[in-house]
Amino acid sequence: MSEVRNVDICVIGAGSGGLSVAAGAVQMGASVALFERGKMGGDCLNYGCVPSKALLAAGHAAAHHGATSEFGVNAAGVEVDFAGVNDHVHDVIAGIAPHDSVERFEGLGVEVYQEGARFTGPREVVGDNGTRVRARRFVVATGSSPAVPPIPGLDEVDFLTNESVFNLRECPEHLVIIGGGPIGLEMAQAHRRLGAKVTVLEAMKIMGPDDRDLVAIVRARLAADGVAIEEGAQVTGVRRAEGGVTVMCERDGGTFEVNGSHLLVAVGRSPNLSSLDLDAAGIAYDRKGIEVDDRLRTTNRKVFAVGDVAGKYQFTHIAGYHAGIVIRNVLFRLPAKVDYNAVPWVTYTDPELANVGLTEAAAREQHGDDVQVVTAEFAENDRARTERRTEGMVKAVVGKRGRILGAGVVGPHAGEIIQPWILAVSQKMKIGAMAQMIVPYPTLGELNKRAAGAYYTPSLFSERTRKIVRLLAKLG
Repeated sequence: MSEVRNVDICVIGAGSGGLSVAAGAVQMGASVALFERGKMGGDCLNYGCVPSKALLAAGHAAAHHGATSEFGVNAAGVEVDFAGVNDHVHDVIAGIAPHDSVERFEGLGVEVYQEGARFTGPREVVGDNGTRVRARRFVVATGSSPAVPPIPGLDEVDFLTNESVFNLRECPEHLVIIGGGPIGLEMAQAHRRLGAKVTVLEAMKIMGPDDRDLVAIVRARLAADGVAIEEGAQVTGVRRAEGGVTVMCERDGGTFEVNGSHLLVAVGRSPNLSSLDLDAAGIAYDRKGIEVDDRLRTTNRKVFAVGDVAGKYQFTHIAGYHAGIVIRNVLFRLPAKVDYNAVPWVTYTDPELANVGLTEAAAREQHGDDVQVVTAEFAENDRARTERRTEGMVKAVVGKRGRILGAGVVGPHAGEIIQPWILAVSQKMKIGAMAQMIVPYPTLGELNKRAAGAYYTPSLFSERTRKIVRLLAKLG
């Protein structure tokens, strides 16, 4: 039997959540062991947020390089070197990787084991190479993997997921994407702008959780880019075809087929749990993830779960948020609890779509007639006009006594513009606070103030207000 290492905290998984716990805990004086079977940085750095945004940036460059005549600038035609695009994506990953590296974390004082780990009991894990660690507390941060649906024939064809699509060095002739969520649509637009023909197959509606008014603007841009979107398309099978694959679909009682050179499956993610032997540690779980309470403790109170395996939201920023909750609980014995009322999410298409809090539909379902909706159009914003980017809007949802319940933004830099609304929702602020901000001119941020000001327009410019003004004027 190998020697047992005893530490304060043992983290399994070196993605965003696990690395945040390890770095924070060791710098605050705790002894930390960290297990990672795959690449340091996890899915976000290697297969998710970073490469996808790098590929999107290349697509944006290709799309906007030739769209300069309206500025009086005549640019030469665009020529895409797809292998060069791939080099750009991996160069971006390589530039960030040292921050998440074994060397950096060992330099901080973390014991890093480049192997997976499984529980052998409620207080001990053993690594793939035989490393045994006992800890006062454990943190499971093993993330998730692309979900592979049980589509007949899928196991007989070559298909891509987010873990393999960034290895392509030749542009697909025709990329067929199953799934109209953020991953599917981001990859659809990026590849279309880089020269591929693209078809998206979505069983329901694209971007299902998002506000329909905002989604309509994204859909229109994707269509203008040449992305074919087939909503309500139930994929019934896949088969090999000459030069690629054929995807069979049903819709409204009829059938149709789509032939493509490449197939990307982007239908969600599944938590990475199978190798952990959670039963040995008394940890309850299901196909959605590990069962946790609002302090992120599992049914084994010595073990916490963060990020995708915690089963609620699969966002990198949520994994980082979870890490802070765990550190407060484990190191300082503070009963910190998660609060998901102000969770933002962004789809990084062009235009971007960002949300926080309740959408209009959700707010009306919860609050009925007490809901008011205010908007501001990008076309009304001077900065947007100077940059010729006038498609988009800000939409805020307001409840009783002016409390901000949620907001959505679709347009350039929506992920940045949404941020004051995140603060407003998290702090239960009223719309007046947003309306009274002094905002620099000309900025896209003025849209937030304009939308908030629209809440007061009916009363400010009402007949009652005019009567008051005329009365006061008579008083001298």
